[in-house]
Amino acid sequence: MAKNDAPEEKTSRLKQIRQAYQMTKKSDPKVGLVLAGIFLGITAVFVAVALLVGPLLVWLPLGVAVAFLVTTIIFGRKVEKAAYSQIEGQAGAAASALQTLRRGWNVTPAVAVTKNSDIVHRVVGKPGIVLVGEGQASRVKNLLQAEAKKHGRVAGGAPVTQIIAGQGEGEIDIRKLTKHVMKLPAVLQPSEITDLLQRLKALDAVRPQVPMPKGPVPSSLKGARQAMRGR
Repeated sequence: MAKNDAPEEKTSRLKQIRQAYQMTKKSDPKVGLVLAGIFLGITAVFVAVALLVGPLLVWLPLGVAVAFLVTTIIFGRKVEKAAYSQIEGQAGAAASALQTLRRGWNVTPAVAVTKNSDIVHRVVGKPGIVLVGEGQASRVKNLLQAEAKKHGRVAGGAPVTQIIAGQGEGEIDIRKLTKHVMKLPAVLQPSEITDLLQRLKALDAVRPQVPMPKGPVPSSLKGARQAMRGR
């Protein structure tokens, strides 16, 4: 079974990388030339060093490995930049960014949605409950405060942090959103997080189902990062 799954996994990974490249090329048409130039430039430097001080059979493989690593890192940054540019301004963009958080974080998109497409997403982790709002700032503040009160009743003393995703004063740009959340002070232990999630299930069970605004939540960011992580 494992032998049969390996080729399929490799094919899926290559498909993800190809899709990430195609997405990036739409916003950066010269990305292929830039990456090729970086790879060849670094390799050429190592070849030059080999011709001056050492055997080519040693320096060339090292140069190719370093060039591949640097090119991959730069490609990943370009993919992430292109993905963010695609989701910015769309309803659910903050949820797309938050869903790239790794293990230890529980993300629930759209725990509250208004008819004006103001949305509150919830993240639960070591900092406690983090409520992230997106939409028109003045309306989102009121929505966040209402959700903070509801969550505070079942939080059991866990902190409830409010964040507005956006580019205005006091708001957090979605490009920096996950890093901002991850840097919040850790106050809960894993067992406390599990208990908190159980209490939140009770809260979610009594609230009416809230539909997301028309149109899908952007997912290009998560897919792009998965491709670059080889997952």
